[in-house]
Amino acid sequence: MPMSAFILVVLAGLIHASWNIAAKKADGDARFAFQSSAFLSLVWAPLGLWLAWRHVPGWGAREWAFVALSGLLHVLYYVVLLRGYRRSDLTVVYPLARGTGPLLSSMAAVLLLGERLSPVGVAGIAGVVLGVFLIAGGPRLARRGGDAQQQARVRKGIQYGVLTGLFIACYTVVDGYAVKVLLMSPILVDYMGNFVRMALLAPAVLRDRAQAARLWRLQWKHALLVGAISPISYVLVLYAMQQAPLSHVAPAREVSMLFAALIGGHLLREGDRLLRLAGAVFIALGVAGLALG
Repeated sequence: MPMSAFILVVLAGLIHASWNIAAKKADGDARFAFQSSAFLSLVWAPLGLWLAWRHVPGWGAREWAFVALSGLLHVLYYVVLLRGYRRSDLTVVYPLARGTGPLLSSMAAVLLLGERLSPVGVAGIAGVVLGVFLIAGGPRLARRGGDAQQQARVRKGIQYGVLTGLFIACYTVVDGYAVKVLLMSPILVDYMGNFVRMALLAPAVLRDRAQAARLWRLQWKHALLVGAISPISYVLVLYAMQQAPLSHVAPAREVSMLFAALIGGHLLREGDRLLRLAGAVFIALGVAGLALG
Protein backbone atom coordinates (compact mmCIF):
# COMPACT_ATOMS: atom_id res chain seq x y z
CA MET A 1 0.00 0.00 0.00
CA PRO A 2 1.47 3.40 -0.96
CA MET A 3 2.18 5.73 1.96
CA SER A 4 -0.31 8.27 0.60
CA ALA A 5 -3.10 5.67 0.67
CA PHE A 6 -2.01 4.55 4.14
CA ILE A 7 -2.24 8.12 5.47
CA LEU A 8 -5.70 8.54 3.89
CA VAL A 9 -6.96 5.37 5.57
CA VAL A 10 -5.59 6.34 9.00
CA LEU A 11 -7.09 9.83 8.78
CA ALA A 12 -10.38 8.34 7.62
CA GLY A 13 -10.33 6.00 10.61
CA LEU A 14 -9.96 8.89 13.04
CA ILE A 15 -12.85 10.78 11.45
CA HIS A 16 -14.98 7.63 11.27
CA ALA A 17 -14.52 6.94 14.99
CA SER A 18 -15.39 10.56 15.83
CA TRP A 19 -18.71 10.65 13.98
CA ASN A 20 -19.66 7.20 15.28
CA ILE A 21 -19.26 8.46 18.84
CA ALA A 22 -21.54 11.40 17.98
CA ALA A 23 -24.09 9.03 16.44
CA LYS A 24 -23.99 6.81 19.52
CA LYS A 25 -24.63 9.80 21.80
CA ALA A 26 -27.61 10.77 19.64
CA ASP A 27 -29.15 7.29 20.14
CA GLY A 28 -31.01 7.61 16.85
CA ASP A 29 -32.74 5.30 14.40
CA ALA A 30 -33.58 5.44 10.70
CA ARG A 31 -35.04 8.93 11.18
CA PHE A 32 -31.69 10.09 12.53
CA ALA A 33 -30.05 8.56 9.47
CA PHE A 34 -32.40 10.56 7.23
CA GLN A 35 -31.69 13.74 9.19
CA SER A 36 -27.92 13.19 8.85
CA SER A 37 -28.33 12.58 5.12
CA ALA A 38 -30.34 15.77 4.78
CA PHE A 39 -27.61 17.79 6.47
CA LEU A 40 -25.01 16.03 4.30
CA SER A 41 -26.81 17.10 1.14
CA LEU A 42 -26.88 20.71 2.33
CA VAL A 43 -23.39 21.03 3.82
CA TRP A 44 -21.70 19.44 0.84
CA ALA A 45 -23.96 20.98 -1.81
CA PRO A 46 -21.41 23.54 -3.10
CA LEU A 47 -18.77 20.90 -3.84
CA GLY A 48 -21.21 18.14 -4.79
CA LEU A 49 -23.24 20.25 -7.20
CA TRP A 50 -20.11 21.78 -8.76
CA LEU A 51 -18.67 18.33 -9.44
CA ALA A 52 -22.06 17.11 -10.64
CA TRP A 53 -22.24 20.00 -13.11
CA ARG A 54 -18.89 18.92 -14.54
CA HIS A 55 -19.16 15.13 -14.54
CA VAL A 56 -22.77 13.93 -14.30
CA PRO A 57 -23.71 14.95 -17.89
CA GLY A 58 -21.17 12.39 -19.08
CA TRP A 59 -22.63 9.57 -17.03
CA GLY A 60 -24.47 6.75 -18.71
CA ALA A 61 -26.79 4.05 -17.45
CA ARG A 62 -23.86 2.10 -15.96
CA GLU A 63 -22.71 4.96 -13.73
CA TRP A 64 -26.23 5.69 -12.53
CA ALA A 65 -26.77 1.99 -11.84
CA PHE A 66 -23.71 1.92 -9.59
CA VAL A 67 -24.86 5.05 -7.72
CA ALA A 68 -28.30 3.51 -7.14
CA LEU A 69 -26.84 0.17 -6.07
CA SER A 70 -24.41 1.89 -3.73
CA GLY A 71 -27.19 3.88 -2.05
CA LEU A 72 -29.37 0.79 -1.67
CA LEU A 73 -26.56 -1.28 -0.12
CA HIS A 74 -25.67 1.47 2.36
CA VAL A 75 -29.29 1.66 3.53
CA LEU A 76 -29.64 -2.12 3.81
CA TYR A 77 -26.43 -2.27 5.83
CA TYR A 78 -27.74 0.35 8.24
CA VAL A 79 -31.22 -1.14 8.65
CA VAL A 80 -29.91 -4.67 9.23
CA LEU A 81 -27.38 -3.39 11.76
CA LEU A 82 -30.06 -1.54 13.75
CA ARG A 83 -32.36 -4.57 13.68
CA GLY A 84 -29.51 -6.75 14.92
CA TYR A 85 -28.96 -4.39 17.83
CA ARG A 86 -32.64 -4.64 18.77
CA ARG A 87 -32.66 -8.44 18.74
CA SER A 88 -29.23 -9.21 20.18
CA ASP A 89 -26.26 -7.71 22.00
CA LEU A 90 -24.03 -5.07 20.45
CA THR A 91 -20.97 -7.04 21.52
CA VAL A 92 -22.16 -9.94 19.35
CA VAL A 93 -23.41 -8.05 16.29
CA TYR A 94 -20.79 -5.33 15.97
CA PRO A 95 -17.57 -7.40 16.02
CA LEU A 96 -19.00 -9.89 13.56
CA ALA A 97 -20.12 -7.06 11.26
CA ARG A 98 -16.83 -5.20 11.38
CA GLY A 99 -14.77 -8.37 11.28
CA THR A 100 -16.52 -10.19 8.45
CA GLY A 101 -16.93 -7.02 6.36
CA PRO A 102 -13.25 -6.46 5.51
CA LEU A 103 -12.61 -10.19 5.28
CA LEU A 104 -15.36 -10.66 2.70
CA SER A 105 -14.29 -7.47 0.88
CA SER A 106 -10.75 -8.77 0.51
CA MET A 107 -11.94 -12.20 -0.63
CA ALA A 108 -14.20 -10.58 -3.22
CA ALA A 109 -11.36 -8.36 -4.45
CA VAL A 110 -9.11 -11.38 -4.89
CA LEU A 111 -11.77 -13.59 -6.52
CA LEU A 112 -13.62 -11.01 -8.63
CA LEU A 113 -11.13 -8.22 -9.30
CA GLY A 114 -8.01 -10.34 -9.72
CA GLU A 115 -6.09 -8.73 -6.87
CA ARG A 116 -3.37 -10.66 -5.05
CA LEU A 117 -2.38 -10.84 -1.40
CA SER A 118 1.11 -11.55 -0.09
CA PRO A 119 1.56 -13.64 3.09
CA VAL A 120 2.19 -10.41 5.01
CA GLY A 121 -1.08 -9.00 3.66
CA VAL A 122 -2.96 -12.14 4.71
CA ALA A 123 -1.42 -11.86 8.19
CA GLY A 124 -2.47 -8.21 8.26
CA ILE A 125 -6.10 -9.14 7.55
CA ALA A 126 -5.97 -11.75 10.31
CA GLY A 127 -4.56 -9.17 12.73
CA VAL A 128 -7.31 -6.67 11.94
CA VAL A 129 -10.10 -9.22 12.33
CA LEU A 130 -8.63 -10.58 15.57
CA GLY A 131 -8.22 -7.06 16.93
CA VAL A 132 -11.85 -6.18 16.24
CA PHE A 133 -12.91 -9.41 17.94
CA LEU A 134 -10.87 -8.62 21.08
CA ILE A 135 -12.05 -5.02 21.31
CA ALA A 136 -15.65 -6.18 21.22
CA GLY A 137 -15.28 -8.68 24.04
CA GLY A 138 -13.07 -11.51 22.84
CA PRO A 139 -13.54 -14.92 24.47
CA ARG A 140 -16.70 -13.76 26.27
CA LEU A 141 -18.58 -14.06 22.97
CA ALA A 142 -18.22 -17.84 23.17
CA ARG A 143 -19.56 -17.98 26.72
CA ARG A 144 -22.85 -16.18 26.24
CA GLY A 145 -25.00 -19.29 25.77
CA GLY A 146 -26.28 -19.75 29.32
CA ASP A 147 -29.91 -20.67 28.81
CA ALA A 148 -32.03 -21.45 25.78
CA GLN A 149 -33.31 -17.88 25.46
CA GLN A 150 -29.82 -16.42 25.64
CA GLN A 151 -28.51 -18.98 23.14
CA ALA A 152 -31.25 -17.97 20.71
CA ARG A 153 -30.33 -14.31 21.24
CA VAL A 154 -26.69 -15.05 20.46
CA ARG A 155 -27.65 -16.99 17.32
CA LYS A 156 -29.72 -14.01 16.18
CA GLY A 157 -26.75 -11.76 16.82
CA ILE A 158 -24.47 -14.00 14.78
CA GLN A 159 -26.93 -14.04 11.89
CA TYR A 160 -27.40 -10.27 11.83
CA GLY A 161 -23.71 -9.59 12.41
CA VAL A 162 -22.63 -11.74 9.47
CA LEU A 163 -25.41 -10.32 7.27
CA THR A 164 -24.31 -6.79 8.17
CA GLY A 165 -20.73 -7.68 7.33
CA LEU A 166 -21.92 -9.01 3.99
CA PHE A 167 -23.52 -5.66 3.15
CA ILE A 168 -20.34 -3.85 4.22
CA ALA A 169 -18.39 -6.07 1.84
CA CYS A 170 -20.93 -5.52 -0.95
CA TYR A 171 -20.95 -1.73 -0.83
CA THR A 172 -17.16 -1.67 -0.47
CA VAL A 173 -16.73 -3.75 -3.63
CA VAL A 174 -19.40 -1.79 -5.56
CA ASP A 175 -17.97 1.59 -4.61
CA GLY A 176 -14.42 0.38 -5.12
CA TYR A 177 -15.26 -0.81 -8.65
CA ALA A 178 -16.94 2.53 -9.40
CA VAL A 179 -13.88 4.58 -8.47
CA LYS A 180 -11.16 2.18 -9.66
CA VAL A 181 -12.60 0.76 -12.89
CA LEU A 182 -15.24 3.28 -13.97
CA LEU A 183 -13.05 6.15 -12.71
CA MET A 184 -16.02 7.89 -11.11
CA SER A 185 -15.37 10.72 -8.66
CA PRO A 186 -15.30 9.33 -5.10
CA ILE A 187 -17.02 12.48 -3.90
CA LEU A 188 -19.85 12.09 -6.41
CA VAL A 189 -20.28 8.38 -5.69
CA ASP A 190 -21.02 9.25 -2.08
CA TYR A 191 -22.87 12.53 -2.65
CA MET A 192 -25.21 11.30 -5.38
CA GLY A 193 -25.70 8.00 -3.56
CA ASN A 194 -26.84 10.05 -0.56
CA PHE A 195 -29.96 11.15 -2.45
CA VAL A 196 -30.79 7.48 -3.00
CA ARG A 197 -30.37 6.89 0.72
CA MET A 198 -32.67 9.82 1.54
CA ALA A 199 -35.36 8.53 -0.79
CA LEU A 200 -35.24 5.08 0.76
CA LEU A 201 -35.27 6.44 4.33
CA ALA A 202 -38.03 9.01 3.73
CA PRO A 203 -40.93 6.61 4.52
CA ALA A 204 -39.59 6.20 8.07
CA VAL A 205 -39.91 9.97 8.53
CA LEU A 206 -43.28 10.38 6.83
CA ARG A 207 -44.83 7.53 8.81
CA ASP A 208 -44.98 9.70 11.97
CA ARG A 209 -44.16 13.31 11.18
CA ALA A 210 -44.84 14.61 14.69
CA GLN A 211 -42.37 12.16 16.23
CA ALA A 212 -39.85 12.87 13.47
CA ALA A 213 -40.11 16.61 14.20
CA ARG A 214 -39.59 16.00 17.92
CA LEU A 215 -36.51 13.87 17.27
CA TRP A 216 -35.23 16.48 14.81
CA ARG A 217 -35.24 19.12 17.56
CA LEU A 218 -33.46 16.79 19.98
CA GLN A 219 -30.86 15.34 17.65
CA TRP A 220 -30.08 18.03 15.09
CA LYS A 221 -26.66 18.95 16.55
CA HIS A 222 -25.42 15.36 16.38
CA ALA A 223 -27.00 14.88 12.95
CA LEU A 224 -25.28 18.03 11.67
CA LEU A 225 -21.91 16.78 12.90
CA VAL A 226 -22.42 13.35 11.34
CA GLY A 227 -23.64 14.85 8.06
CA ALA A 228 -20.73 17.27 7.93
CA ILE A 229 -17.80 14.92 8.63
CA SER A 230 -18.94 11.39 7.80
CA PRO A 231 -18.52 11.89 4.03
CA ILE A 232 -14.92 12.92 4.58
CA SER A 233 -13.96 9.58 6.10
CA TYR A 234 -15.58 7.49 3.38
CA VAL A 235 -14.41 9.67 0.49
CA LEU A 236 -10.84 9.43 1.81
CA VAL A 237 -11.22 5.65 1.75
CA LEU A 238 -12.48 5.75 -1.84
CA TYR A 239 -9.50 7.88 -2.86
CA ALA A 240 -7.23 5.35 -1.12
CA MET A 241 -8.91 2.60 -3.18
CA GLN A 242 -7.79 4.43 -6.32
CA GLN A 243 -4.18 4.22 -5.15
CA ALA A 244 -4.01 0.80 -3.49
CA PRO A 245 -5.62 -2.65 -3.82
CA LEU A 246 -9.12 -2.86 -2.39
CA SER A 247 -8.09 -6.04 -0.56
CA HIS A 248 -5.63 -3.93 1.47
CA VAL A 249 -7.72 -0.81 1.95
CA ALA A 250 -10.91 -2.55 3.14
CA PRO A 251 -9.36 -4.27 6.19
CA ALA A 252 -7.17 -1.25 6.96
CA ARG A 253 -10.38 0.77 7.47
CA GLU A 254 -10.77 -1.07 10.76
CA VAL A 255 -8.08 1.19 12.20
CA SER A 256 -11.14 3.23 13.22
CA MET A 257 -11.66 0.63 15.94
CA LEU A 258 -8.30 1.66 17.43
CA PHE A 259 -9.41 5.27 17.68
CA ALA A 260 -12.86 4.24 18.90
CA ALA A 261 -11.29 2.14 21.67
CA LEU A 262 -8.99 4.94 22.82
CA ILE A 263 -11.30 7.94 22.34
CA GLY A 264 -14.57 6.17 23.13
CA GLY A 265 -13.14 4.39 26.15
CA HIS A 266 -12.06 7.73 27.59
CA LEU A 267 -15.10 9.85 26.69
CA LEU A 268 -17.78 7.22 27.23
CA ARG A 269 -16.00 5.50 30.15
CA GLU A 270 -16.41 2.05 28.65
CA GLY A 271 -14.94 -0.99 30.39
CA ASP A 272 -12.57 -3.80 29.36
CA ARG A 273 -9.81 -1.32 28.56
CA LEU A 274 -6.99 -3.87 28.73
CA LEU A 275 -8.75 -6.24 26.34
CA ARG A 276 -9.57 -3.38 24.00
CA LEU A 277 -6.00 -2.12 24.17
CA ALA A 278 -4.82 -5.60 23.15
CA GLY A 279 -7.27 -5.49 20.26
CA ALA A 280 -5.99 -2.06 19.26
CA VAL A 281 -2.43 -3.44 19.16
CA PHE A 282 -3.51 -6.27 16.84
CA ILE A 283 -5.29 -3.77 14.60
CA ALA A 284 -2.20 -1.56 14.47
CA LEU A 285 -0.02 -4.56 13.57
CA GLY A 286 -2.58 -5.70 11.02
CA VAL A 287 -2.67 -2.28 9.35
CA ALA A 288 1.13 -2.26 9.28
CA GLY A 289 1.08 -5.68 7.64
CA LEU A 290 -1.36 -4.45 5.00
CA ALA A 291 0.81 -1.41 4.33
CA LEU A 292 3.84 -3.67 3.79
CA GLY A 293 2.06 -6.54 2.03
